[in-house]
Amino acid sequence: MKNGSAIRASKLTKKYGNLVAVNAIDLEVAQGEIFGLLGPNGAGKTTTLSMLSTMLPPTSGKAEVNGFDVAEESGKVRESIGMVFQDPSLDLDLTAIENLDFHGKLYEMPAEERRKRAKEVLELVGLSDKAKVLVKTFSGGMKRRLEIARGLMHTPKVLFLDEPTLGLDPQTRRGIWDYVKKLSETEGLTVIITTHYMEEADSLCGRVAIIDAGKIVALDSPEKLKKKAGSETIQVTSSDNGKLLKLCKKAKCYQANGSVFFQVKDGSREMPRIVLGAQKNGIEIKSIELHGSTLEDVFIRLTGHRMREEELDSKDQANHRMRQWRKSR
Repeated sequence: MKNGSAIRASKLTKKYGNLVAVNAIDLEVAQGEIFGLLGPNGAGKTTTLSMLSTMLPPTSGKAEVNGFDVAEESGKVRESIGMVFQDPSLDLDLTAIENLDFHGKLYEMPAEERRKRAKEVLELVGLSDKAKVLVKTFSGGMKRRLEIARGLMHTPKVLFLDEPTLGLDPQTRRGIWDYVKKLSETEGLTVIITTHYMEEADSLCGRVAIIDAGKIVALDSPEKLKKKAGSETIQVTSSDNGKLLKLCKKAKCYQANGSVFFQVKDGSREMPRIVLGAQKNGIEIKSIELHGSTLEDVFIRLTGHRMREEELDSKDQANHRMRQWRKSR
């Protein structure tokens, strides 16, 4: 493995019959990096994470985590990683400390080491005062923080977080972000996070791989990705978007989800020109909005459609993939 790399993947692929869930992706993540896999439900994020964490065998390609091959040295990979799953997996009838202690036993940690480490990780996620409280009484955010603490019990080098804030309210979500940043700094962790929340990827990640239909369509820092999309974006809905798109000359334009998007340097100057051009050509402007470029703009530009957050929840996604697989056999 290249020096300084926590994860390397080459042509990593996962197929279910004729369905290609992950399509020959190349990936390299540095030690200590917070790296994001950003994409809509069904894009291949969780499948990628599952292969890197040895829960799914790759169909083809190669991947190494902490210098260990995920196919040939799966046991060593698992010893060196922590995992926080999309679906809750805590024992609700145990206390916080009991959940952590049980996890430590699975990794054959000595009793004294378990007690010391449990105290450390509870403090890291702000749950020291809840150590002896039953998990069934915890809020959603507290449970998520405890799951992160559990993933850290055996002092992993890489922590995988699969949609860690799914279903949480905005305030709790931001609190989780703060804890993840703190963990990366204090523990020296490499963190791989999957998300379909644009703001989450923008706030947390040093670099982001945008995934759509099993392929990585862009990979860079959030700031650089947004710069590539243009400094500002004008979104226009009109009576004839196709005709409006043909008027685009100086700006970078594309059509998606019933609107035309103009990527410009000075939106306040370009908006009147767009409106005037539409009027001269008999096009009715129904709505027009100006905003700074976001990762959503990058995604739309690269794929031609928006993130479809509402399309499938995590369980529906798994069932959807399985139905597709069965049909393809």
